[in-house]
Amino acid sequence: MLLVVDVGNTQTHFGTFRGAELVEHWRFATVRESTADQLGAALRNLLELRGVGLADLEASVVSSTVPQLEPEWMSMAQRYLGHRMLAVGPGLRTGMAIRIDNPRELGADRLVNAVAAHARLGGPCISVDFGTAVNYDVVSAEGEYLGGVIAPGVEISLDALTSRGAKLPRIDLVTPRSVIGKGTVDAIRSGIVFGFAAQVDGVVTRIREELGTEAPTIATGGLATIVVPSTQTIDEVDDLLTLTGLRLIYEHNA
Repeated sequence: MLLVVDVGNTQTHFGTFRGAELVEHWRFATVRESTADQLGAALRNLLELRGVGLADLEASVVSSTVPQLEPEWMSMAQRYLGHRMLAVGPGLRTGMAIRIDNPRELGADRLVNAVAAHARLGGPCISVDFGTAVNYDVVSAEGEYLGGVIAPGVEISLDALTSRGAKLPRIDLVTPRSVIGKGTVDAIRSGIVFGFAAQVDGVVTRIREELGTEAPTIATGGLATIVVPSTQTIDEVDDLLTLTGLRLIYEHNA
């Protein structure tokens, strides 16, 4: 089986593939001080819940937005899985040309999402990832990575609002009952959900205008299911988009 690992600033999402089939996937909080041994123990424990052992993992690939954790995951694979883990970055084949000013500054997760979106939708297309940031990544009709947009994420914005507003309470983020909030909690929920939905529609519309075509758009990330129902420009939601992209990139290098 193939192990794919997406290390984000807030959460780490990983899964196992048998061929093109996703067997299982898990999420846990990203802890930046984690060592290779701790990662190996966490991986073993989660795999054992599904009757899978470390020895069943024949290959692996990681995409990390946390620089200090990439070598820990690679060390974990060498020590506990007995193979060299691939890391998405310069030198790894992706099947996608990168047409930005400095390709080395492109986040690995953004490239992975673009690869998966293009494989699923063709080109041109747009992926929108609701993570620590909201990332918009754009692929041309020729399958080239053109660039994108980075905006503050939903949870970051909510944390900033409630931490700086002395009388504003921390809330659970659920779908608002209406746009016009009948109380402070409802008003905050409305502002966050409908505000981000309006941002998505505005940014995607401007990207499509710049491309000169109605590029299909796919969303992913933990909070996509909260925001996307209130948008008008998102065509699909796939929570597993990044894991699929990691599998595709591995296949380019196998």
